[in-house]
Amino acid sequence: MFELILDPAPRRLDSADELETRLREIGAERYHNLHPFHHLLHTGKLNRGQVAAWALNRYYYQSSIPIKDAIVISRFRDHAVRLEWRSRIEDHDGDTHGEEGGIERWLVLTDALGLDRDYVTSTRGILPGTRFAVEAYIHFVRDRSPLEAVASALTEMFAPQIHRERIAGMLEHYDFVNPTVMSYFTRRVSQATKDADYALDFVRQNAKTPEQRQLVVEALIFKCNVLWAQLDALYHAYVTGMIPPGSFRPEDLG
Repeated sequence: MFELILDPAPRRLDSADELETRLREIGAERYHNLHPFHHLLHTGKLNRGQVAAWALNRYYYQSSIPIKDAIVISRFRDHAVRLEWRSRIEDHDGDTHGEEGGIERWLVLTDALGLDRDYVTSTRGILPGTRFAVEAYIHFVRDRSPLEAVASALTEMFAPQIHRERIAGMLEHYDFVNPTVMSYFTRRVSQATKDADYALDFVRQNAKTPEQRQLVVEALIFKCNVLWAQLDALYHAYVTGMIPPGSFRPEDLG
């Protein structure tokens, strides 16, 4: 296993409280709500085609989350952990009782933006950077320790705020969205809070040494980089205008 060193200024963390403080610092410094693309998205500075490009690429991440979570479950012999983590898959995939999941709600958004569902779900038009970042995340939870796999989900600590910003900003600035279209984000405010509370409690209890706490820190930095890299790719393609061959082009939007 390669050594993951992403923290430019590691410091010894001697307690769970010190670990949590460091995790919250990372969110304040590195979470993707700070990315320029999100500022453009939330303040109405993007056109419909650019928003569609974001939703199309983000679908690949959203649809990969239950795959990632199934891998996390497979890493644990502890029945209680598996049982708790299983709800995340149902949150995204839906359940056998007909309750729709987050993936279906995301497709409501892409429908409203004029994207064909078969095209969205095929992922043919996504950016190479999107695919590489998401695949790196799946490989991370498969190849790193179970503690690190859980820790990589700690970006959920910061997700409710970005969801609230997105709901308010997009409803205010874009006439092609409405509360129904934004239902994915509305539901995720409570789901992300629950998920984050569990993951944070898990790492507080199970990262028992300074070395293990640093692994948790590095895992969160890695996940922040995964999210940031996806927005870098979107900005380069759809704001700067360097769209890779074969990727979605806004002018082709129906």
